[in-house]
Amino acid sequence: MALTEQQMADRLALIKQIAARKKRMAKIVAKGKLVRTYVNDEPERAPRVNLTEKYDGGESEIHYTDASKYAKEHYGEVYHETTRLDNDWD
Repeated sequence: MALTEQQMADRLALIKQIAARKKRMAKIVAKGKLVRTYVNDEPERAPRVNLTEKYDGGESEIHYTDASKYAKEHYGEVYHETTRLDNDWD
């Protein structure tokens, strides 16, 4: 199956067209990589703080360590009435 001259010319034109498109796409991809590397440069961040450190040693004013004392102090009689029968379940 031999190609005619017209078929060969069409085929070469198509190959040149595809080569030009690949060359153009390679340029676009290269520019895109430059943009991505520029955009993805991360700014310097503050060092990470261990969030559990603020609860060590009772330094945090919002952390209450003695639950029963807190309940008695803030809920008083309601706490007592709620928990007085808990020991009967044992």
